[in-house]
Amino acid sequence: MHGHLSQDTLVDVPATVVWDVCRGLELGNLVSKLLPDVYGRVQFLEGDGGVGTIVKITYPPERPESGYVIERFTKIDNENRVKEAEAIEGGYKALGLDLVRYRWEILEKDSESSIIR
Repeated sequence: MHGHLSQDTLVDVPATVVWDVCRGLELGNLVSKLLPDVYGRVQFLEGDGGVGTIVKITYPPERPESGYVIERFTKIDNENRVKEAEAIEGGYKALGLDLVRYRWEILEKDSESSIIR
């Protein structure tokens, strides 16, 4: 099975600020603190936030994909503000998908806002 999902989210924050949060470990820390009922808990198992970093996201029981997913950061492109991760265990991978890749792209809309894709 092959598919692709994409969503654009407009935020009233400059792209450089959003990228500073998204490119490393800061996003996981914020998600655990601010959205525990949505994403549960984010744990850093290995790495410093760069390529090769491994994170475990444990979802709250209310989520349809309850359980967990372990992801490895596979690409961090500071120039184009792109980050990719692949599921290596759990989540949709446990449902039988061969490849589950997440991609975040931070696009500058103007000097005060950006789009997270």
